[in-house]
Amino acid sequence: MSKEPVAVVGIGQTKHVAARRDVSIAGLVREAGQRALEDAELTWADIDAVVIGKAPDFFEGVMMPELYLADALGAVGKPMLRVHTAGSVGGSTALVAANLVAARVHGTVLTLAFEKQSESNAMWGLSLPIPFQQPLLAGAGGFFAPHVRAYMRRTGAPDTVGSLVAYKDRRNALKNPYAHLHEHDITLEKVQASPMLWDPIRYSETCPSSDGACAMVLTDRAGAARAPRPAAWMLGGAMRSEPTLFAGKDAVSPQAGKDCAADVYRQAGIADPRRDIDAVEMYVPFSWYEPMWLENLGFADEGEGWKLTESGVTELDGDLPVNMSGGVLSTNPIGASGMIRFAEAALQVRGQAGEHQVDGARKVLGHAYGGGSQFFSMWLVGSEPPDA
Repeated sequence: MSKEPVAVVGIGQTKHVAARRDVSIAGLVREAGQRALEDAELTWADIDAVVIGKAPDFFEGVMMPELYLADALGAVGKPMLRVHTAGSVGGSTALVAANLVAARVHGTVLTLAFEKQSESNAMWGLSLPIPFQQPLLAGAGGFFAPHVRAYMRRTGAPDTVGSLVAYKDRRNALKNPYAHLHEHDITLEKVQASPMLWDPIRYSETCPSSDGACAMVLTDRAGAARAPRPAAWMLGGAMRSEPTLFAGKDAVSPQAGKDCAADVYRQAGIADPRRDIDAVEMYVPFSWYEPMWLENLGFADEGEGWKLTESGVTELDGDLPVNMSGGVLSTNPIGASGMIRFAEAALQVRGQAGEHQVDGARKVLGHAYGGGSQFFSMWLVGSEPPDA
């Protein structure tokens, strides 16, 4: 039996900020969920199941928060699933929900991801002692900086590339009302003059710590036919993982990322991603990961990704816009960051991205990664259903 086509008919986000002290976690997730339902012109009663995701529970110190959030999300008496794959969880959560629709288990599913990082200490949360492993004492930036330096040595990329990405994404964020960082006085010189945190990563080349939530309503072909606005159609989606550390692991371009992208392209009939895909919402928490992922995802040959950034290809008005919304560099509620990439890709093909809309975007990739570059989730959405 063929899969049921999956459509995104509702998208909702909160305004992402450093601290949402006006709402509890329940209030935060309900705000995003309500906005997604309003976009789809549905009510909580129209939802058959809820799939929720977030990063590790110790980020807020609330164990299994999905249990007490069921009421806030209209899930009492309905199936509710929790997903966790570190930083990629927002994407993985959306894919689990999409698979429930594709398998005809449920007709309409609300998927939601969140983080309220103001109620946590992410640096501490990422530095817990783990038995039989080297301790991670420098948080995510300290972990990934050596991988960036390895990329620079491997490719000969100049040390200015990271600042170009950060400057682009922060300017894009000014066009996105939901983005956390709105730095109206941002200049390339300010990025390059910001303090060095983990060589070669500067303060302005890193992501913020955000409170926020993102939600989507996914439905089948019949639900899409009833939707008041154009749908974004899932053309392909995949998850992959690999161990954090193993002999021969390529930390610069992980095999799991390559395999995940290849599976998505196969499902969607994409022969040449550089030619066939119009834009990318990519998980870039540290600016150097834009050129690194451009290569990992097949948009550039090995060693050539930084040249796309340097030449302006990834600018909002470039040939392959990347992180039109401002990306993770401008908004980072960790558990939701991957879903925001997926949702922003859907907004683009629906023509609803506002000031950061890419003209004529018909196929857009959403990408997320997590942990020590060992979890990957991606989907490709289009403006037409997969059999059109």
